[in-house]
Amino acid sequence: MLMSTAERRKAPEDGGAPGSAARSAPEVADHDTPAAGRDTPAPARPEQPERRAAREPREAEPAYRPLWTEEPAQRRRLPDPVRTAAVRAVLVVAVTLILAMVAFLCTLAGSWLAFPMVIGSVAGTVVATWGVLDVWVTRQVWNQRHGVVSTPSSTARAMRRERRRARRQARSAERAQGRIRRRGGAGQLSHS
Repeated sequence: MLMSTAERRKAPEDGGAPGSAARSAPEVADHDTPAAGRDTPAPARPEQPERRAAREPREAEPAYRPLWTEEPAQRRRLPDPVRTAAVRAVLVVAVTLILAMVAFLCTLAGSWLAFPMVIGSVAGTVVATWGVLDVWVTRQVWNQRHGVVSTPSSTARAMRRERRRARRQARSAERAQGRIRRRGGAGQLSHS
């Protein structure tokens, strides 16, 4: 005997089936599989083989599956100054496009706002051009200072050369101190 959902919910109150009061298993959303502890078995439906095979590995999986899997980035993250300039440029370009669109619509409507909006969009175009050039210049400067571009005029090369020279001098001073210590200070002048 099959029971509808409403009858199943009423069953414990009405004193329905003998085992219905002990039924505390949650309802199963999948209508193909019977819920645990259900008195009446679900009607047997012929199951397609590929559907059955697709369900079997799923039962072996853990209950928790992450919503996404993290993959390593394809490209490195932009340096902070370059990213700041890029965000600024995108915002300025977006505002300029909005100004241009409002100017166009005001012109079509014959509104008095058309002229100020056109002036604002022209000024915005100048600022947006500056913003895009600022991104390019900031990127070039960062590349040159941090050694990504290896040209003879690169500032990074000179900085590396200075660091190497400073390390060499520090090592030679350390060796000289070690030699003086090993000799027992024989080469030092006495203060007495």
